[in-house]
Amino acid sequence: MTVIPIRPRDLVLPALVAAVVVHLLVRLVYGSLPSFPLTAGLPFAVLGAAEAIGGTALRSRIRDRTGARPVEPLIAARAVLVARASAQAGAIMTGAWVGLLVYVAPVSADIAAAADDTAAAALGVVGALVLVGGGLWLQHCCRTPDDPQDPKDGTDRGRRPQP
Repeated sequence: MTVIPIRPRDLVLPALVAAVVVHLLVRLVYGSLPSFPLTAGLPFAVLGAAEAIGGTALRSRIRDRTGARPVEPLIAARAVLVARASAQAGAIMTGAWVGLLVYVAPVSADIAAAADDTAAAALGVVGALVLVGGGLWLQHCCRTPDDPQDPKDGTDRGRRPQP
């Protein structure tokens, strides 16, 4: 099974769709929603940071820099799937937080609850972007040093031809 790496541009459409949908929903029901906790985006940031740290450790094991035992292929494949899922979830949550932020920021001077929700949405955007970055970094760290194809342009970067 080949897992195609996710590219940052692949995350733009889900984020935009989530932003539009959440913005429309918030416009309809904002008055009946409870306030958003200021730390709502913190779990995303923690997960993203954990993935970045784990990815760095996994990268050194894949490249055999630490002298530790090599990474099992199944573990690396699972890490790539987690990375891909995290990047996609982070993109969707970034869009959701942006959709909320676009609604509450302009009315924050008039509505006291919107001022608090603006801060929560801004921190949510940051936390979700950290998750996207952590997922993309983990995915990058799982590539092998002699990866024969560059996922950006499809060119062969493998072994040099024998003379």
